[in-house]
Amino acid sequence: MNIDAIDGLYVGGQWRAAADGRTFTVFDPATEKPVREVAAAGARDAATAVRVARESFDGWSATPPRQRAEVLRAAFTAMHENAPDLARLITLENGKAYRDALAEVSYAAEFFRWFAEEAVRIGSAFGDAPQGGFRHLVRRHPAGVAAFVTPWNFPAAMATRKIAPALAAGCPVVLKPAPDTPLTALAVAALLTEAGLPDGVCNVLPTDRAAEVAGRWLRDERVRKFSFTGSTATGRILLKQAADNVVNVTMELGGNAPFVVRADADLDAAVRGALDAKMRGGGEVCIAANRFYVHHTVAAEFTARLGEAMSSIHIGPGMDDGVGLGPMVNAAAVDRIDRLVTDAVRRGARVAARGPKPDGPGWFYPATVLADVPDDAELMHTEVFGPVAPVTTFDDEDDLVRRANDTTYGLAAYVYSADLAAALRLADRLETGMVGVNRGLISDPAAPFGGVKQSGLGREGGREGIEAFLETKYVAVDWPG
Repeated sequence: MNIDAIDGLYVGGQWRAAADGRTFTVFDPATEKPVREVAAAGARDAATAVRVARESFDGWSATPPRQRAEVLRAAFTAMHENAPDLARLITLENGKAYRDALAEVSYAAEFFRWFAEEAVRIGSAFGDAPQGGFRHLVRRHPAGVAAFVTPWNFPAAMATRKIAPALAAGCPVVLKPAPDTPLTALAVAALLTEAGLPDGVCNVLPTDRAAEVAGRWLRDERVRKFSFTGSTATGRILLKQAADNVVNVTMELGGNAPFVVRADADLDAAVRGALDAKMRGGGEVCIAANRFYVHHTVAAEFTARLGEAMSSIHIGPGMDDGVGLGPMVNAAAVDRIDRLVTDAVRRGARVAARGPKPDGPGWFYPATVLADVPDDAELMHTEVFGPVAPVTTFDDEDDLVRRANDTTYGLAAYVYSADLAAALRLADRLETGMVGVNRGLISDPAAPFGGVKQSGLGREGGREGIEAFLETKYVAVDWPG
C-alpha cells in the first residue's frame, strides 16, 4: 500500500478533489505541525457518493455471500500485511503510541475476518402456518445504502467495525471520518479495493464540514441505514434529523465507565486491569475507566500502586521507542482535561500522582491520579477522555450501585473481586451495556458492543452486528393441504 498515494475523496474507486476545491489541514499531535492537506467534501460530494453507492447496490447485494466473504477475508490479510504502515499513519494523525496503533490495526482487521464468517450465515426460515393452508417464507435482505460517521480515537477500528458488517450483508457504504484523522479511513478504503471490492461499494469523504455532509445524507431517501460513533450531544442532533426520513440508526455515544475494586480484589490484577481500562490509547477511549470506586479498606494501597504505575509510563511522541503515552489529539482536548482536573481539585480532590510532561511542542497531558474525588466534581459526570484516573471510596455496595448508576450514560463498567459470584451479581446491577469482570480489556469483534440509556442504540460486532444491515421480508406461500 502506497500511503503517499492517498489523495482526496475516495468515491467510486477513484481519488477526487472536492466539488468546490476546498481542503483542510491534518496535524501531527506530537509536533503540532501540518501533515497533509486533504480534500474537504461538501453537500454536492455527499450526494455524489450516495448516487455512486446506490448504483453499486444491485450488483453488490446480488453477489453471493461466499464471494463477499472472500473480499472481506482478503481485506483482513491486507491489513495485517500493511500493519506497520497503517500503525505509523494512525500515530501520525492521532498521536497514540505506536504499540497502541499496532494493536488497533490488529483489532480493526478482526472485524473483516469475523464478518467474512458471518456473511455466509445470514439465515432464512421456512415453516407451516399454524392454521394450515399456507407456509411462511422469511428472507433477509440488505437494507440499502449505509452512511457512517466515525470518531478520531480509533480511526481504523471504528471504520472497519461499521464497514465490515455492512459489506457482509450486501450494503454499499459512504463514510465520513473525523477531520482529525481522515487518512487512516482512506487507507482502509484503498485496501478494500486492492482486496477485490468493486468500485463504488465503499466511499470515504473526509471533511471539516461534518454537519453539511451528514445532514445531506440524512435527507437523502436512498440512505436507509445510518451509524454514528461520537458524543451524545451530537448523537441527539443526528437522531432528530434521521427521524424525518425514518432512517434506521445505530448510535454508539458517550460513556462514563465505573471501575469498581471490592475489598477482596487481587490488587495486582486490579492495577493491571486499571492500566488497560484507563491508559489504552491515552485514555481517549469511550469505554475507558472514568470513575474509580475503591473499597475504603484497600483504597490507599490501590491508589498508591496505580499512581506509581501511571506516573512511570513513558510519555512522548508516539513513534519514539518505549513510549506508552502519546499526545492528546489536539489542543482543545488538553484544555478540556486540564479544566476538569482543576475543577476536581478545587472541590477537594488531591493529586496523588502525576507523571512527567515532555518539553517542547505537542499536545501532551501527563498521566494523573486524583484521590478523594467528590461526587460533585464535573469529571465524575462527564468523560475525561484522557490519562486521568479519579479515585473515590465506598463502604456499602448498595450505595456504590446507586452512585455508579447516577449518570445518563451506560456504556461500560469494570468490576474486580476474588468472589466471582459477587462480581457477577454486581455486574447485573450496573446499568451498562458491557461489563468487564476481572478484566480491563473487553472489546472483541465477536461480542456485541454498545450501551444503554444515553450511551447509544443498537449493537456493533458479534452476531448482532450484521443484523443492523438486514431487513426481514415475509412471504406467504399458498400450500393447499
